[in-house]
Amino acid sequence: MQKLGLTALIFHAIFVIFILAPLVMVVAVSFTDKGYLSLPTDGLSLRWFYAILDNPDFIDAFWMSLWLAFISASIAVIISVPAALAIARHKFPGRDTISAFLLSPLMIPHLVLGVAFLQFYSSIGLGGSFFGLAAAHVILITPYSLRLALASATGLSTDAENAALTLGASKFTVFRRITLPLILPGVAGGWILAFITSFDELTMSVFVASPATQTLPVKMYHHITQTIDPLIASISTVLIVLTFIVMLILDRFYGLDKIFIGKG
Repeated sequence: MQKLGLTALIFHAIFVIFILAPLVMVVAVSFTDKGYLSLPTDGLSLRWFYAILDNPDFIDAFWMSLWLAFISASIAVIISVPAALAIARHKFPGRDTISAFLLSPLMIPHLVLGVAFLQFYSSIGLGGSFFGLAAAHVILITPYSLRLALASATGLSTDAENAALTLGASKFTVFRRITLPLILPGVAGGWILAFITSFDELTMSVFVASPATQTLPVKMYHHITQTIDPLIASISTVLIVLTFIVMLILDRFYGLDKIFIGKG
């Protein structure tokens, strides 16, 4: 038993190192004082972090990604919650078809979606628009929101809701005061996963975005194709730190297990 425990510990340690090593390398490279990617470096410098402030296009792209992810994730949740309640609680013709249709973007490569949206938007005049980009992101991320909303809604007792209806509460009041709080962990987890997926999306966005609607991943991708300076490493380091801080806050005040499992 001790050998098995030691083996499992070593395996998990190697796995964690394997996962974290690329992130550690990116952070280390971002502090170089050279004008190119270099490790080890002669000295530590914040040169490339100051360079972020000298490139307002990256800052604008960050806010574009943030705003796009917020809108897309919120719309995805608005679609997912009623769909999850209907699929989990009711049996009706076409239920499995609707469920498969809403989850189908998970099975389609993002490259294929990008080409399809490019052709479709070009034909209807939405190419490069923020509305078109947001609509594409909503379609892409809705399955992530739906799956966790379904996890919370499946098997949920309706006794409290029926009692409230019997006592004269409206259906909207029952949903707002009883149903939504009960499925909130799944809804919140779905929104966060949808937000992260939208913010990090590159493959499809390259085809759909225009210079006026470039997201941060698209901007970083185009920068990498033109130069090898450590600016992208410094931007990545800032994102890693921000993500770590947000995860700590969520875990401290809500609990990451509740969010990503989808149960309260």
